[in-house]
Amino acid sequence: MTTPSIQWYPGHIAKAERELKEQLKRVDVVLEVRDARIPLSTHHPQIPQWVGSKAKVLVLNRLDMITPAVRQLWISWFQQQGETAYFTNAQQGKGIREVSQATQSAGVQMNQRRRDRGMQPRPVRAVVIGFPNVGKSALINRLLGRRVVDSARRPGVTRQLRWVRISDQLELLDAPGVIPANLKNQQKAIKLAICDDIGDASYDNQRIAADLVELLQDLEAMAYGGLIPASPLKTRYELDPTPFSGEDYLRALADYRHQGDIERTARQLLHDFRKGVLGPIPLELPPDKS
Repeated sequence: MTTPSIQWYPGHIAKAERELKEQLKRVDVVLEVRDARIPLSTHHPQIPQWVGSKAKVLVLNRLDMITPAVRQLWISWFQQQGETAYFTNAQQGKGIREVSQATQSAGVQMNQRRRDRGMQPRPVRAVVIGFPNVGKSALINRLLGRRVVDSARRPGVTRQLRWVRISDQLELLDAPGVIPANLKNQQKAIKLAICDDIGDASYDNQRIAADLVELLQDLEAMAYGGLIPASPLKTRYELDPTPFSGEDYLRALADYRHQGDIERTARQLLHDFRKGVLGPIPLELPPDKS
């Protein structure tokens, strides 16, 4: 199905990106945070350029939104790419210790190089980078052990860069979500909208909900045992999507559950996916599995 082009690049992100590039000169370690449901779509294409030779810690947040089998597939795939993926649930504090240890380990190497040059050690300076609403601020709050930066499950909460001292050994820069100025790959943009990793002014709920239905149908057709829940839409709404297109299913579900109110149905469907009511469902699998 066709959808209107999804584009979202508000002024505060453009400004923050310029400031971020300046602050990167002071940074030793980059923590790149992605959404575990869509690890490829939440990778900013400019991050390799921004990171350069700096150490990088890759964090895939929302591990509760995918099954352990899917997590293991991604761990193996990233290992093949030469990266270690750390999975977290920043809201509940899972996986935070491993991220902290990986970040400070990178700092130990940095300070050893300083000592080798006759310089005094200093706290590790790390920056947390990622798309909007992937859990960057929640991760910082967990690393610190208390709430010091605003955190909410909606895009655009963090609007300014802010340094936060985690300990005598670690300082973190909390940055607003960064997103490409032009979302050329609209399939990725649709996934960002479904997962609420982009501002809701950029898309139409009904079109995105219909796309979600078709994505779930495609995943089910792949028949990967144990990777996604069986028949999540039929189980939740008691209406089988098999004979329908995404748009037709949305209309049928609206008639069945919400007196024909398609907008209400679309919002409910997106809400249920985003909150995990449909079960732990990835929208992306490693390239050799999709």
